[in-house]
Amino acid sequence: MDFALTDEHRMVQQMVKGFAQKEVSPVIKEYDRKQAMAPFILPRMAELGILGICLPVRYGGQGMDYIALGLACEELEAVDSTLRVVMSVHMGLNSMALLQWGTEEQKERFLAPQARGEKIACFGLTEPGAGSDVAAILSTAKRDGDIYIINGEKMWISLATKADHALIVARTDLDAADPHDGLSAFMVELNRDGVTSGDIHGKLGVRAGSTGWIAFQDVEIPAENRIGEEGEGFKIAMSSLDNGRYTVAAGATGLIRASLEASLRYAQERKAFGREVGKFQLVQQKIAHMVQSYEAAKLLYLRAGWMKNQGIRNTCETSLAKWFATDASFDAASEAIQIHGAYGYSDEYDVERYLRNAKGAVIYEGTSEIHQLIQAGYALEYRDNVPLRCELPAFDDDIWQKEQ
Repeated sequence: MDFALTDEHRMVQQMVKGFAQKEVSPVIKEYDRKQAMAPFILPRMAELGILGICLPVRYGGQGMDYIALGLACEELEAVDSTLRVVMSVHMGLNSMALLQWGTEEQKERFLAPQARGEKIACFGLTEPGAGSDVAAILSTAKRDGDIYIINGEKMWISLATKADHALIVARTDLDAADPHDGLSAFMVELNRDGVTSGDIHGKLGVRAGSTGWIAFQDVEIPAENRIGEEGEGFKIAMSSLDNGRYTVAAGATGLIRASLEASLRYAQERKAFGREVGKFQLVQQKIAHMVQSYEAAKLLYLRAGWMKNQGIRNTCETSLAKWFATDASFDAASEAIQIHGAYGYSDEYDVERYLRNAKGAVIYEGTSEIHQLIQAGYALEYRDNVPLRCELPAFDDDIWQKEQ
């Protein structure tokens, strides 16, 4: 493994950092307070090519690798988690699943406009009564000739009211011996009759983003909208989560860094008892732990990204990266508030927003407890890491950069 960044990687870092720091950072507090997404964010991310950063050029993407995706997510969340959430959902959970599981016709119809940012995508797995327990999904997709009729409700869906396309998982076999085997995956255009959606307000964090619900009442979609075979929905969902968790791990690494940088500035500027706060050993201890967490989190997500580039299944490694980085980001934000003292408790400084945002990441895309079970399962050899029927394609510069 060579973790040295290429010139292209550094260019991505600078481009995404410039967008996030110069265009979003000055207004993010305003939109966080309003609990609304800034209207320019999605169009601007599309214009810059961020929404198709690691998709092949022939599908409208930028032709960069999965490391570039991780670096972009780190820079986005260093400003605010809502920016990285866009990448987790539009790219990690939806577009990369299409790249992995979709037919050529589906890639042309759905993936290409998503890669160009002409269409926004979301992912519908969670339901009011089904979170970590995917087998409890109640939404149904009933086959009727050349169509499926979908009924049900999805909850806590990022970009629910912003998206044009949703990759959803619904039950096609009510009598499957194993309820996991009765699930299938579908791409649904959200402008179809019978689809309604709404926003959720009053969240602790990620307030400058879009989170909501989507309901389906007798929604008819063509059979060719099914992704993979019937009964493969659980497998597709889990592979989507491998990709989404990678973006979350990289983003949480950026939040650790943001907490560290804010703490360094404050500790060098603020004085107490006649000297800089940074001179106190207990403050130095907190900062040292942030440095340690940042470096470890970055190495973990870079390893997962390298494995993705090689086409190697990385469920275990990505789970570890997500678990470590999200827990560490919450701890780093909490310590940053402690360093800032009373000022950290107000929204005058960014660190209180970092803490609120960080809490969400230890819950979504696999709670920290779920990831502990995953890691124990691999260590005890209760889980296997054999290839899926369809692995995420290994990055190939010649193929990714090739026009149609």
